[in-house]
Amino acid sequence: MENYMICNCKQVSYFDISDALAKSEKFDDALRAFEDVQKITSCSTGCGGCYPKVLDAISEIMHGGAR
Repeated sequence: MENYMICNCKQVSYFDISDALAKSEKFDDALRAFEDVQKITSCSTGCGGCYPKVLDAISEIMHGGAR
């Protein structure tokens, strides 16, 4: 899996999201997992334009796409 920047405002990468998900207790629900990831990484708290990319990454990781 290639690492790439997802949230430019807060400099959060795909691997940062993957690492945050590993710490999440709500790994069964993408929207609740997003809240945990957001608390840990601060992603999507700047302009918010990365929100769909963050959700896509969470969904991919939850379905086995993580490193």
